[in-house]
Amino acid sequence: MQRLWSPWRSKYIASGVDATAEGCVFCRIAANPDQDAVNFVIHRGEHSFVVLNLYPYITGHLMIVPYLHTNEFDAVAKEITDEMMDLAKRSQTALREVYSPSGFNLGMNLGAAAGAGIADHLHIHLLPRWTGDTNFMTTVGESRVIPEALEVTYEKLREKF
Repeated sequence: MQRLWSPWRSKYIASGVDATAEGCVFCRIAANPDQDAVNFVIHRGEHSFVVLNLYPYITGHLMIVPYLHTNEFDAVAKEITDEMMDLAKRSQTALREVYSPSGFNLGMNLGAAAGAGIADHLHIHLLPRWTGDTNFMTTVGESRVIPEALEVTYEKLREKF
């Protein structure tokens, strides 16, 4: 049996955060700005916020989340989606400056059938990508290796906002 070491996970588990607790995780984060460092909120806008994914596919994996609790993208007011797109662009710039990736993935999974892990609250995923970043660990071992602690990623990106 092979073991992967990810020390940031033990700190998260010990914190008592329960992602399955009743209610929406994004709404809890939105309602507690005094916990931004603990929740890895990089930036708060007027209608939405930028937050690191606690279960990243790759270093720098972040999300743009509206404060409005909805899963209906087509029903969201233009000023909210405009700000979400502006924050996605700003986030791409920050990721480029910090990590110099070769490319990016930007997307939304609308509904559980489309792959949304949190299907009731829409959000945009933005991931920096590098040529060859999908290696044997992901394709054969069904595991991901994240080489940087979330706290380090948080500090690097937060200073860009």
